[in-house]
Amino acid sequence: MKSSILLIEDEPQMRSNMRTVLELEGYHVQAVSNGRLGIEALRADKPDLVLCDVMMPELDGYGVLALMRSKSETVDIPFIFLTAKGEKADVRTGMNSGADDYLVKPVGIRDLIDAIESRLRRKREQVVNAVPALPSFDSPTPLESLGLTPKEAEVLLWIAQGKSNSETAILLGSAEATVKKHMERILQKLDVENRGAAALIAIETLTRA
Repeated sequence: MKSSILLIEDEPQMRSNMRTVLELEGYHVQAVSNGRLGIEALRADKPDLVLCDVMMPELDGYGVLALMRSKSETVDIPFIFLTAKGEKADVRTGMNSGADDYLVKPVGIRDLIDAIESRLRRKREQVVNAVPALPSFDSPTPLESLGLTPKEAEVLLWIAQGKSNSETAILLGSAEATVKKHMERILQKLDVENRGAAALIAIETLTRA
């Protein structure tokens, strides 16, 4: 399945030609005539990549880029500037603010497709190579948000790290029977049947913390 592209270009003929070329290549294209409409389109339907003119009425390309990079939901969308030859130096300023590339108009078909595919491929590689979020076992405090007392949270912190009741008792300087009682209350409060399920909830909570 081909990717979706948001094209923001105020010149009608250029916008029409580029949309036709991209659709013939199999991309799903939404084309708008200025930056304000581009931002509205981004909010309505997140594209895989944005092609954006620099000089436009109402909101220029720099404004679109700044708004995109300030929002968590759009900060990682690949962004390519479309620029006239005389604006080339200015685009470097925009790229320092987070643009991924720029193309000089009029854009050759092969150059356009190569630039888009390059950025989309890099994005896919970033997703594949992304390091998954890991839980932090530095403190039991986040586990208190589950309705646990500080001592119960401390017990669950060690259980989430695979410790047995006896090992947890040694680590906390408590009796094993006391740890067992804490675990019974933890299971009740979390409404789960076993320590494995409780540990999973703990890990999810510690990952978000």
